[in-house]
Amino acid sequence: MSRKYFGTDGIRGRANGLITPELALKVGQAAGLAFQRGDHRHRVVIGKDTRLSGYMIEYAMVAGFTSVGMDVLLVGPMPTPAVAMLTKSMRADLGVMISASHNLFEDNGIKLFGPQGFKLSDDVERQIEQLLDESLDKRLAQSASLGRARRIDGVHDRYIEFAKRTLPRDLSLEGLRVVIDCANGAAYKVVPEALWELGADVVPIGVEPDGFNINKDCGSTSPEALSKKVREMRADIGIALDGDADRVILVDERGHVVDGDQLLAVIAQSWKEDGRLSRPGIVATVMSNLGLERFLKGQGLDLVRTPVGDRYVLEQMLNGGYNLGGEQSGHIILSDYATTGDGFVAALQVLAVVQKLRRPVSEVCHRFDPLPQILKNVRHKGGKPLDDSDVKSAISDGEKRLNGHGRLLIRSSGTEPVIRVMGEGEDRHLVEDVVDTIVSALGQAAA
Repeated sequence: MSRKYFGTDGIRGRANGLITPELALKVGQAAGLAFQRGDHRHRVVIGKDTRLSGYMIEYAMVAGFTSVGMDVLLVGPMPTPAVAMLTKSMRADLGVMISASHNLFEDNGIKLFGPQGFKLSDDVERQIEQLLDESLDKRLAQSASLGRARRIDGVHDRYIEFAKRTLPRDLSLEGLRVVIDCANGAAYKVVPEALWELGADVVPIGVEPDGFNINKDCGSTSPEALSKKVREMRADIGIALDGDADRVILVDERGHVVDGDQLLAVIAQSWKEDGRLSRPGIVATVMSNLGLERFLKGQGLDLVRTPVGDRYVLEQMLNGGYNLGGEQSGHIILSDYATTGDGFVAALQVLAVVQKLRRPVSEVCHRFDPLPQILKNVRHKGGKPLDDSDVKSAISDGEKRLNGHGRLLIRSSGTEPVIRVMGEGEDRHLVEDVVDTIVSALGQAAA
């Protein structure tokens, strides 16, 4: 059964386009019914980011969950990993994050977490999809069994304490000037405060959400503002989160961007030296640079690759017994602490290494020279451009030209109508030419 609603990271689309109040209400009902197990009072934790449409979706989901007898705990704007953590710690049956992550404000989405704080399996998502297409009128709660909803205070403090406990108790960030860019998103309150409590000299940007400016010219997808601020303030490091704070990239003292692959290398080497890796290796996706794989091999560590999506990284980590994994985009999963990607906790691990080594971030976070990697996106209006004969021919020719000295990865995005074309190899000019040829063929097919 192909999936109609769920992509690689929950349900996502244009607010009041795909993500309507009607759909949100139905998702609340379907997910609520799917997670009713036993006779106890069931409850769900709902968090969100700072998009204008969050209000609309939040209240529609409250109506859906309460109509099938689930109590709702509303925590307001909170990072995705905080919602996952709270779902488990508050012993809820289900967690919901209303967010479109790194997308601009026009989009929104619904991410679901099970009672242990993990994203749902494909099988459970299919079960919910089946319920979405059924009439649920006869399965609604009786009048006396309807759910209640209330807002929960103090959740910011819970997450701050959780994040601080991932560091050694005696570790202080005193002496570090940190610029933190919260993307005008879900972390705008908790993360600057947590850094301050840890002793850092904090310079916050992207902390004035207005419903429209989430991820706009800020955050992990637009690090230019962070780079400029780091240089201006002569800061030691810059941290950029995305709209729901489940991914992170860093900027060194020179204003240069440090991606997720370098962060994985830093944490992997540090954890290996400290005997903290549960297995001699880490998990990453097919997008991670070949340079990372070669670096890890030099450290005696394996790189296990998965399809794109942090859910697949986590799945492989759990199956293989790994406790470190992530994506080049900055989703870093530290399963000793969290059940999903946590941008802030990952940044704290790197800050701990910086404090330990007492060296500039530009040195600490440059563990390998990445191979030239070109990534281009082709937007389309539907259909199957990848099935076009000219596109197939361009891809085949490109693979022959790389001739084993590089690799191609062409895939449809699971979150938006985009085809991503990635080429990697030692000869940048050759890789660029191969990628441009495929992008051109895709553009014609999509038109």
